[in-house]
Amino acid sequence: MKLFITGIGTEIGKTICSAILVQYFKADYWKPVQSGDLHYTDSHKIEDWTDHTTCYPETHRLQLAASPHQSAREENIQIQLDDFQLPETENSLIVEGAGGLMVPLSDHIFMIDLIEILELPAALVVRNYLGCINHSLLSIMALQQRNIKLEYLILNGVFPQDTERLICSFIESDTKIIRIPEITHTDKEHIKMAAKQLTITKL
Repeated sequence: MKLFITGIGTEIGKTICSAILVQYFKADYWKPVQSGDLHYTDSHKIEDWTDHTTCYPETHRLQLAASPHQSAREENIQIQLDDFQLPETENSLIVEGAGGLMVPLSDHIFMIDLIEILELPAALVVRNYLGCINHSLLSIMALQQRNIKLEYLILNGVFPQDTERLICSFIESDTKIIRIPEITHTDKEHIKMAAKQLTITKL
């Protein structure tokens, strides 16, 4: 099982959700692009929050905490799709993107292009906030237009019933739904507990 974790925006819990799925599937982890926070990257968090996980090195480690295309430009780097090669492993693999689908890696390359060239199914992390329905449906439509399989819709946190129902009405019948409860403490104990309680359902 190989899976690309993306989201409807930034700061909606992709890394926490990735950690739970890494723990649940006993998977390896890869973050292709890390922009900023090099002292404590998402890979470091996964290592801290999960059991004995193999984390593969980032293809690009960029100093500036900004959009990858801006961070790369600051270092005179031109990110190309040819830069990226999926790690070889016999284990399951969780790949975590940066931000949402249209986050630019360069002026002409976006995160959705990376998902497409890696030929991975996607898991879309959704969090409830004003505007999340719009962002969710736009993301689902973008994946459909590229013929990228939406393997999982991840509902991160608590949702109003009307919001959840509407978002779920736009996914394909074979897309599975993962509900992750609100996690108040991000540490190994709480990540392992969430992984043990994880349920995967269909519409």
